Amino acid sequence: MLVLVGAAAVWGATRGGLTDLFVYQHAGRSVLDGLPVYGTRDPVMDLPFTYPPFAAVLMVPLGVLPTWCAAALLTGASAAALAGAVVAVRRVQGRSAGAWPVVVVCLVAIAMEPVWQNAAFGQLNLLLMAAVLVDVLRPERRWSGVLVGLAAGVKLTPLVFVVLLVLLGRRAAAARAVAAFAVTVAAGLLVMPGPAATYWTHGLLDPERVGPPALAHNQSVDGALTRLLDGPPSTVVWLAVAGPLALVVLGVAARWWRRDRALGACLAALAMLLASPVSWSHHWVWAVPVALVLRERSRWAAAAWVTVFVARPMLWPGWGEGREYDWRWHDHVVGNAYVIAALVVCAWAAYSSPVRLKARSRRPLSQVPPTTTTAAAATAYDSERPSTSDRSAISSTSSPDQRVTLSQRTPSSRPPSSPSQISR
Repeated sequence: MLVLVGAAAVWGATRGGLTDLFVYQHAGRSVLDGLPVYGTRDPVMDLPFTYPPFAAVLMVPLGVLPTWCAAALLTGASAAALAGAVVAVRRVQGRSAGAWPVVVVCLVAIAMEPVWQNAAFGQLNLLLMAAVLVDVLRPERRWSGVLVGLAAGVKLTPLVFVVLLVLLGRRAAAARAVAAFAVTVAAGLLVMPGPAATYWTHGLLDPERVGPPALAHNQSVDGALTRLLDGPPSTVVWLAVAGPLALVVLGVAARWWRRDRALGACLAALAMLLASPVSWSHHWVWAVPVALVLRERSRWAAAAWVTVFVARPMLWPGWGEGREYDWRWHDHVVGNAYVIAALVVCAWAAYSSPVRLKARSRRPLSQVPPTTTTAAAATAYDSERPSTSDRSAISSTSSPDQRVTLSQRTPSSRPPSSPSQISR
């Protein structure tokens, strides 16, 4: 894994041209120099800084480094975060988290568009995903929730996971997340009071601050509606569609989390990506843990999921410069590929919820088709159970105390009726 991280750092140092890294460095230097962070653009890429004020404070170390060094640091850290996220998911699945399996998964992940776009832009999404996974997969830890709050201080969308923690009954972790987020807001106001006040009162509500919502790379419900309606939907329409959808998916995520923590966390991430007004394609790095979760249930489903994110079909129709408004119906199907893939996974999870699976497992034996496991268990029971003559011999030749001891070792008089009883 050290080789993987080192190779990523070397690639970042030698490649250059990491678009968002220039923006981050400009924000960090602006904080150091006491210049406005918002309302200005970085001189290299001519792009604005759109993250919360706390994120600008965190960019100060990047701002003082040479660009090649900052690129090496960021890409190396992102590779380590990807490996860490894979390790966290595989461990909670009970799978091997050794170096080779993790490296293989990471190499496959690099072929997925969100991952390599994240590296090419110099983005932070892999770091934020790893931080959130650590908290959500292990909310019983003493300081769980803090990383979710800090991640939300950098990008607001991880606040969705606070709702998940509340639904799980992990209110202490949710409270720590809210407290950590509040600390990030206070830190931003303390270090840069003027720009921070501007962000929270004006910049946050500007729908155009992060780019054109109709762009094909915006794989969210709001982006899909914008392209479909030939213009951005009103806030009421967006809330009416994205709000209930996100709440339903979070409810399904909470039910699944109690049985499969990795799947529950991934469903919450899909709710976040679908409901966010803007979910650029490089935000979809959560496709990697989703692929790991799907592979536990169906290799074909996992392969289909990975294929979507390798092929990036949203760019097959014409895109950019408003061409998305000219899409025909089949262009919308292909152009909203990430959104549709996520909706399919959410629908499957809702249909196959643990409640339904539990109800199926409670069917009487007469309604359950015979299975190899059940038949084998009944055969094993018959072969282990003493015959009538053997039990008579035991009764006649053993003392009362011996008979009690032997009866405790004798299989129950009722054979197991289902595989679930056998496992217990």
